[in-house]
Amino acid sequence: MENRIALVGIIVEDVAAAAEINRILHEYVDWIISRMGVPYRQQGICIISVAIDAPSDVISSLSGKLGMVPGVSVKTLYAKLPASPAKAENQCKSTNHGNGN
Repeated sequence: MENRIALVGIIVEDVAAAAEINRILHEYVDWIISRMGVPYRQQGICIISVAIDAPSDVISSLSGKLGMVPGVSVKTLYAKLPASPAKAENQCKSTNHGNGN
């Protein structure tokens, strides 16, 4: 199965869920590209974003497991990528936004 790039957005309303979230994310460490967590103390929540490069079923499994944790909301956004990596590289080069290259 072909890999997809996705961003998994996680809102944590129950801080007690942190250990379970970390346990689940650790199961997917081989596919996770990056992770950023931001505590929003004024609202008493945490916002976590996870970038992942994995087959669709793996991404769905991660989202599903996270969504089953009480006090956690999850949404997944998939990138629209061209079929070939070479084409993607050329697209990135053509969008240099005035950096002189």
